[in-house]
Amino acid sequence: MPTANCSPSSRDIVTPLHKPWLLILGLVLVALNLRPALSSMAPLLAQVSASLGLSGSTAGLLTTLPVLCLGLFAPLAPLLARRFDSERVVLGVLLVLAAGIALRSQLGVWGLFIGSLVAGGSIGIIGVLLPGIVKRDFARQAGTMTGVYTMALCLGAALAAGSSVPLSQYFDDSWRIGLAFWMVPALLAAVFWLPQTRQKHGVQRARYRVSGLFRDPLAWQVTLFMGLQSSLAYIVFGWLPSILIGRGLSAAEAGLVMSFSIIVQLPSALTVPWLATRGRDQRVPILAVMALSLAGLFGLLYAPLSGMWGWAIVLGLGQGGVFALALTLIVLRSRDAHVAANLSSMAQGVGYTIASMGPFAVGLVHDMTGGWDAVGWVFAVIGIAATAAGMGAGRTLHVQAIATKVE
Repeated sequence: MPTANCSPSSRDIVTPLHKPWLLILGLVLVALNLRPALSSMAPLLAQVSASLGLSGSTAGLLTTLPVLCLGLFAPLAPLLARRFDSERVVLGVLLVLAAGIALRSQLGVWGLFIGSLVAGGSIGIIGVLLPGIVKRDFARQAGTMTGVYTMALCLGAALAAGSSVPLSQYFDDSWRIGLAFWMVPALLAAVFWLPQTRQKHGVQRARYRVSGLFRDPLAWQVTLFMGLQSSLAYIVFGWLPSILIGRGLSAAEAGLVMSFSIIVQLPSALTVPWLATRGRDQRVPILAVMALSLAGLFGLLYAPLSGMWGWAIVLGLGQGGVFALALTLIVLRSRDAHVAANLSSMAQGVGYTIASMGPFAVGLVHDMTGGWDAVGWVFAVIGIAATAAGMGAGRTLHVQAIATKVE
């Protein structure tokens, strides 16, 4: 039976973290693999569609499905972690991620969609577990470590966006190799993560049940902010190259612009959480990075192509900061690692399900209008809603959830 309102910090047996540098290295390598399966598809989407005979709506579904799976599979993460421990789950799911990436290049359309589903679900599970690990083992450096993790995540996305087309061209225009290559870093991350399954982390394991999250308004504001800002990010991952190709760029050029914009996310992903945790609350930083994100999106959609690289910088600075802030809020709004893990599951499970509607809406508007101009309305609606949710989530409060130990 659960005990009444027992404090996890007072009842757990605290143990020192052994070789923290090895955990940091593992976190960075795992984070590098949480976006290539998503960002590698967009620059190759036209080639994949032509090769497999995909319609515009089917291609749009292909960009939406992995994001939807991020949300649908996220609730499995805390259940698996309670059964097998977070470190073992991360290791196993990394191997499943590698298998999903490989499957996308096999068995035609069925393999493409099933592999995308497996990859998206794997990323959703790992993404939920990492903020809880950061809260548990680096509680005093939560902002800095979240920035490091987010920076690695952005770097992985940028490498995949910029390299997938050149890789496919090098191997006789084989989009299959361009997509399948990204199983290699996933397997490498699994090798370096393996030692984490053999050592104790922060507190010895005890089972906890967290209640009250879904009744808490602040938890819903954090969730909506995560989901709505992610919706804009996955529109970029899924559609920005197609938008730029529609404006006159080649596939390789469009992929490089997206890759460059994601690379620019690195400094803001690292610095914005650090700066935001030193202010009275996080509302002003949220407003600033959301404004940059929307300005960059509208610039790339409507402004002359001569200023394209400048708008890519603006977009990257905004989106790197806003995503890192969304992850930081999960940690800051939680009183302990158990609540953080469950808030992470809620924010990413429900949030990514909401986020999947953004790429779908862009594809739908494009099919209805035959062009890209009208998708600016999608940007505006999502951006305003994300800013409103962020103003609530950025207040210096804690979610009113209770973690109780299960005997």
